[in-house]
Amino acid sequence: MQRCVCSGHRPESPVVAAIFNIGLRALQTNQAALQTIGNNIANVNTPGYSRQSAVQQTELGSFTGGSYIGGGVGLATVERAHNEFLTRQSALSGSVAAGDAQRLLQLRRLEDIFQGGDKGLGAAVSDMLNAFSNVASAPTDLSARAVVLNRTDETAARFRSMAGQIDDLKRGVGAELRAAVSAVNSLAERMAQVNRDLARASGSGQQPNDLLDKRDQLLKELGTYVQTSMLEDENGVMSVFVAGSRPLLVGSTVRQFGLSADAFNDPNQTKLSSLDNGANTVLEEATLGGGRIAALLRFQNTDLAEAGQLLGRMALAIGTAMNAQHSLGLDLNGNAGGDLFRLPAIPNALANRANTGNAGLQVALQTSPSSGVAALAASNYQINFTGAAAGSITRLSDSQVSNFTSLPIQLDGLVLTASGTAQAGDSFLITPFSGMATSIAGAFSSPGALAMSSPVAARAGSSNTGTLAVDKLAARSVPVPAAITLTFTAPGTYTRSDTGATAYTYTSGQPIEYATTLPANTGWSLTLKGAAKAGDTFVVGSNVSVQPNADPRLNGGNAKSLLALRDTALFDGSALTDGYAEAMAQVGLMVQSASFAADVSQAIATSVEQDRSSADGVNLDEEAAKLLQYQQAYQASAKMLQIAQGVFDILIQSLGR
Repeated sequence: MQRCVCSGHRPESPVVAAIFNIGLRALQTNQAALQTIGNNIANVNTPGYSRQSAVQQTELGSFTGGSYIGGGVGLATVERAHNEFLTRQSALSGSVAAGDAQRLLQLRRLEDIFQGGDKGLGAAVSDMLNAFSNVASAPTDLSARAVVLNRTDETAARFRSMAGQIDDLKRGVGAELRAAVSAVNSLAERMAQVNRDLARASGSGQQPNDLLDKRDQLLKELGTYVQTSMLEDENGVMSVFVAGSRPLLVGSTVRQFGLSADAFNDPNQTKLSSLDNGANTVLEEATLGGGRIAALLRFQNTDLAEAGQLLGRMALAIGTAMNAQHSLGLDLNGNAGGDLFRLPAIPNALANRANTGNAGLQVALQTSPSSGVAALAASNYQINFTGAAAGSITRLSDSQVSNFTSLPIQLDGLVLTASGTAQAGDSFLITPFSGMATSIAGAFSSPGALAMSSPVAARAGSSNTGTLAVDKLAARSVPVPAAITLTFTAPGTYTRSDTGATAYTYTSGQPIEYATTLPANTGWSLTLKGAAKAGDTFVVGSNVSVQPNADPRLNGGNAKSLLALRDTALFDGSALTDGYAEAMAQVGLMVQSASFAADVSQAIATSVEQDRSSADGVNLDEEAAKLLQYQQAYQASAKMLQIAQGVFDILIQSLGR
């Protein structure tokens, strides 16, 4: 018997249709699950990818009179594994770690500049001072004098070389800052495009998972440059803020960032600024938090500036101290010595652009009542006026504040004088060591011009009965005052020939200071050793007057005084030759501190990222198990369709009989 199936009509059974529909939906749903798992496996190494899951839901059943029979399964959505807290913590910790790592990298470059050993600045300073010992033994030896000049030039060259390397590092940091700011602006533009795409996709009623992953990855990349805070709307559109509340991105509107000078136009300082409504707004470094930009700004504005100040102070202090001592000697022609080093003038204070007064501040090294070299602090200073001649001074290295009520001002070995009139609210920045190491150089090249002879001499009386002898004798000025005679009236008192019977107290080992005028650094200083007896005398004056038959060129007293500068307390109480070691120690301490911070922040960032990856990332073992699970479900769904087709064929055959 033949089957008769009319064209355009296919007899169907409700049971067959139900089985077919359930199988078809199951097949499609399991296919979507397999596709989602495949997508997870394919993106296992994609940065920022979050695991996706096909969420299934039961289809509503139908009432058959006796009960409800299920309608099978359907795909509700493809869900993105996402822990917002861990995602933001990962971005935050990553930002801090990136900033700490960047600062450590730059500090290690700076540490390489402050090298020790024979090629370091400290060795050059020590060699220069030690070279004076040979001249002290043979004051007329031109070869020994030439060695001194060579060592002097080498010391100045090392100063300039280090200053040049610091300048090169500063230029490199500037280039990195510009590149980082450009990257931030580019990432913000890309974020703006993602925000526009998210806004368009919001009408579908489903989350655009890949767009959200892209958004979070861009935020993470942005965080490596600058720490951000975010505000998300109901569509997933993200607004991004830096420095607390300064907008970088609002919806699809980007506020461009840039670099600008500080309020004093200090070439050693750089600020991050935001272009907002046509005006540049400076973002304070302390508010930026983590990220490479904050680290680079901190390194340039603080670490590198401090290193430059340490080096500049050394150049100014050593050059000034040696110039002062050299000027107290006589050269081979009997002339008073001049400067041994050529030093630039201390720069005037930098005025704030917002100042309303016409005042200017001049900065010089203190000379009265004594030299301020030993009091110099490796720091810049900010002056804030509350009136025409009153205000406060902040030492920026430690934020110590001093008030003043009149001008001029003496502070840390510096003298500040003003021209013009300051107004309340005016401020100035003092950078006393800027350019010192860059410009220091030897002042002359003739060995004969070295002033190695001391202009002052002392002679004990021929009838002395005590054990007094000259321990130290130093000139305080050239020319030396007229010779005088010291006569001891007792072991602890003496008179001077220029003041008659006036008695002066003598303490063994303490210097006798002779000053003709104020300040007290004119004349000479004599230190005796041994015990005095009544009637003992000493004559002190110029070489010619005290030892008229001696050749003053054979006197190497000033070379000995220059050699003795090695032990002079010049740098925060440390000896001159220890100044470079102190600078190296400070740079090393910065590196050590930055290394510890980088290790800690990297460990935290790694731990948080592992937690985020565990919650949101792809686990290949888990995906492989799911792949087998849904493969079997897919095969079973296909089998269900096959059964439905078989039942249908049987029905058709029965109808055709």
